[in-house]
Amino acid sequence: MNIGLHNENPLHAALKVWYAQPGDRLEVNIDGYVVDIAGADRLVEIQTGNFSAIKGKITDLTARHTLRLVYPVALEKWIVRLPVDPGERSSRRKSPRRGRVTQVFKELVSFPDLVLHPNFSLEVLMIAEEEVRQYVGKRRWRTRGWGVHQRRLLEVHARYLFQGPQDFYNLIPAALPQEFTSLDLAEALGEPRWLAQKATYCLRNMGLIVEVGTHQRSKRYRRQFNGA
Repeated sequence: MNIGLHNENPLHAALKVWYAQPGDRLEVNIDGYVVDIAGADRLVEIQTGNFSAIKGKITDLTARHTLRLVYPVALEKWIVRLPVDPGERSSRRKSPRRGRVTQVFKELVSFPDLVLHPNFSLEVLMIAEEEVRQYVGKRRWRTRGWGVHQRRLLEVHARYLFQGPQDFYNLIPAALPQEFTSLDLAEALGEPRWLAQKATYCLRNMGLIVEVGTHQRSKRYRRQFNGA
């Protein structure tokens, strides 16, 4: 069995096969880390969970290798509930929620300054997926006893490649004023304010916006390119 394949979740495994090119090697030990894909000119790491869990690995590898981090966002999600009792059937329904590429800021807060490194790039895949849920009892009271058992890839709809700070600047809506607050950004993006606050943190660390003061106890920011 290859290193790292034990207990690999189906979504991660499917994305690895989908992304790999002819000649690429899978699950390769590089500098003491197991890397998902090793190509002739770059390493590829696929992360379906929190970026904080791989911060040390990604930072260390990027210092010595060209590395691309691939992150899937569910544009479409089908929720499958496994039977609770014998004789029951699984149920399947489509979630009304649709993911957006800006959701990457939720995770990128772990290392936004890494975007400035010439060896690093990030690719967001907008996917259709199945989320398989299993009843686990009262310990999951917030989800009424249901927990995520598996995530499965159905289709890749679109790809967004970020090779430097300017690519992230394109996510700022053109209608946003030159100076703005996180609330202004949230309304322009159509996202909750907490996500806009994470976005402003990332954009500020990339040098794309600067803090210029406060207005009614809210921080104000101004657009700019890399401190220029």
